[in-house]
Amino acid sequence: MFTNEEIATMDQIIARYPKSRSAIMPLLHFVQSLDGYVTDRGIETIAQKLDLSTAEVTAVSSFYTQYKSEPVGEYHVGVCVNTLCAVMGGDELYKTACDRLGISNHETTPDGKVSLERIECNAACDYAPVVMVNWEFYDNQTPESLRELVDGVRAGNPPAPTRGPKKLRTWKENSAVLAGLSDGLAGEGLQAGEASLRGLKISKSGGDK
Repeated sequence: MFTNEEIATMDQIIARYPKSRSAIMPLLHFVQSLDGYVTDRGIETIAQKLDLSTAEVTAVSSFYTQYKSEPVGEYHVGVCVNTLCAVMGGDELYKTACDRLGISNHETTPDGKVSLERIECNAACDYAPVVMVNWEFYDNQTPESLRELVDGVRAGNPPAPTRGPKKLRTWKENSAVLAGLSDGLAGEGLQAGEASLRGLKISKSGGDK
């Protein structure tokens, strides 16, 4: 059972939407912030809250890869191996992560600290090859920098993301942010980098610099 406070937070999330079923996705993230993954109790509670069947909630949770049906690590490492990242070294990065952590795709280290996933796209091609940890960006990675990154997360002292907050938050903490609960860090760090803004600057200048 969820606590009264947790149920109250669910109600606050639902109240944001004109149609209650629109709250399925943030509620799934909220469940992950509590349980670490989408649990049966989470699915059942969401279904009851939104007057839906558990099958309808499960259909959403099983469609989107950000929702996990089994526990992941405190730090979930996603290595992009899609076309541009692969060309720029993504496959080598994935092998480096496997070798360093001693695990492979959708596996977690025995201490529960780190899990690994091959990601088809991190939506950051301008900084390829890109790795994400708990959905925070680590841009322009090399095998050396990735080894430092995974060593840091295993030790519980990860380097700061390339963009976003100055300190990497845990899987559960970032799941709460994805549920729409503010952590007060939205203004920290670099938001959009030079590579992302270059096209905009060129269009505004009217040239091809």
